[in-house]
Amino acid sequence: MVDSINTNAGSLQGVRSLQKSNSLLRTDQKELASGKKVNDAKDNAAILAISKLLESDVAGLGSVKNSLDRAISTSDVALSAGQEVSSLLLNLKEKAVKAADPGLDDASRQALNNEFTALRDQIDSIVGSAEFNGTNALKAGGNDIVAISEADGGGSLTIQAQDLSLGGDNVALSATQGIGTLADAQAAVSAIEDSLVSVSNALSEIGAGSSRLQQTKDFTETLSNKTQEGIGNLVDANLATTNANFEANQVRQALGIQSLSIANRQPAAILTLFQN
Repeated sequence: MVDSINTNAGSLQGVRSLQKSNSLLRTDQKELASGKKVNDAKDNAAILAISKLLESDVAGLGSVKNSLDRAISTSDVALSAGQEVSSLLLNLKEKAVKAADPGLDDASRQALNNEFTALRDQIDSIVGSAEFNGTNALKAGGNDIVAISEADGGGSLTIQAQDLSLGGDNVALSATQGIGTLADAQAAVSAIEDSLVSVSNALSEIGAGSSRLQQTKDFTETLSNKTQEGIGNLVDANLATTNANFEANQVRQALGIQSLSIANRQPAAILTLFQN
């Protein structure tokens, strides 16, 4: 190009190169500061939109985990109380069988009846206390144990309530049953045997439901973790690569400044043409 003081092509090229280096440096600095390669829509609008949707899924899965934890705790309380009821029924059967002995005297049978009624009343006491977060799945007219199972709140898992109260669906023994007479003792034995089978089945239902809840929770935690990893793959910066680029762009910037300085001195060389 002809020497000119109006147009300095080298200087213009140096400015463009320096501007590019400065822009790359700003990008590297932002990535290093935030740890992300996509911080806003200007970086990558499509990836940002996808990551936000995935983040909403993670938030929904967090709510699912909380709901499942609550339901699992409720079922654990119900199972513990149900096992206590089953143990009480076994103790009651022992007293009733003793009282059903035809050779037992009235005084002994009455003593057994006193123990029997005390144990019997504990059943309703335990059932009434089997509550967690306002849910009691064992009382008469009890509450089903329900948990959401999908991030959008659309699905749910339900454990049906099991009535373990005296005289209820599973405990044939009534709230007034005693063993003060031979006939009452024999009737109590039959009722208790039926109750033991029914209570065992009821606990199996709750236990199976609790296992489903735990399996769903495990899957939900895995899904949440994998989703978070996916978000990281989309938006997180590779800090080792970014740092290497930052160092390289610093060198480019320094060279650009030096090149621009040299280019800006070139027009001054024209003055030498007029020295003679």
